Amino acid sequence: MTWRALQLLAGTASNRLVHDVLVPALFGLWLLYLWEVVVGGFAIPRVLLPGPSQIGRVIAASADVLAQDFRQTFLKSVLTGFALGSGSGFLVAILIDRSPFLQRGLLPLGALVSAIPIVGIAPIMVMWFGFDWQSKVAVIVVMTFFPMLVNALAGLHAAGDMERDLMRSYAASYWQTLLRLRLPNALPFIFNALKINSTLSLIGAIVAEFFGTPILGMGFRISTEVGRMNIEMVWATIAVAAVAGSLFYAVLALGERALTFWHPSYRQ
Repeated sequence: MTWRALQLLAGTASNRLVHDVLVPALFGLWLLYLWEVVVGGFAIPRVLLPGPSQIGRVIAASADVLAQDFRQTFLKSVLTGFALGSGSGFLVAILIDRSPFLQRGLLPLGALVSAIPIVGIAPIMVMWFGFDWQSKVAVIVVMTFFPMLVNALAGLHAAGDMERDLMRSYAASYWQTLLRLRLPNALPFIFNALKINSTLSLIGAIVAEFFGTPILGMGFRISTEVGRMNIEMVWATIAVAAVAGSLFYAVLALGERALTFWHPSYRQ
């Protein structure tokens, strides 16, 4: 019955706020309620699956610890690695676009690096850069470089031949064509890479912390509390990571909508 009510509300809502915010929020609350009922009704042990109320109590009681882990993993590792990896991938895409020689040399190398599993490079980066957040940044840079490179190159070639011919007829230089035509057309591709990298960054930081970190960080907290069978704390850390990652993705999606409102995918 609840499912049917949400379906009717989503289908009949004319207000964008109701359709895009209220309905997903109500659906999420309904899932949490269903989770709580199933855990309590079937008496599932907490070491297998704690209920949302148990997880919420742990979050409230351990807010200071979770805040320190969030600062170590997200604010230091994720944001820094995301900026460096995405920025370097974009700059290299510009260089490759200017030089076909670099395209033949760097693209195969980038594909090779992107194929290396994170569990293979994380221990090496920890040995190279130490146990603190710098090694996690290095892992994230490796993970996010190639998605930005490939998407930015595809976006730079998205401008049509007619538009390029028009810029040439105006005697526009390479940089004028790049800034006024090609980069605006590449924005949807660039934001696609940014959204992909937002999730890769968080995953990379947490997994890299399994291989060495100070006594802080979401990955450290998960691995430590699993060993102690403190599953509520594990789920609390996962919840914080999920919320942080979702908000990060949402900020990028809002930025994409603000800058690429002209794109056909946003036309009503």
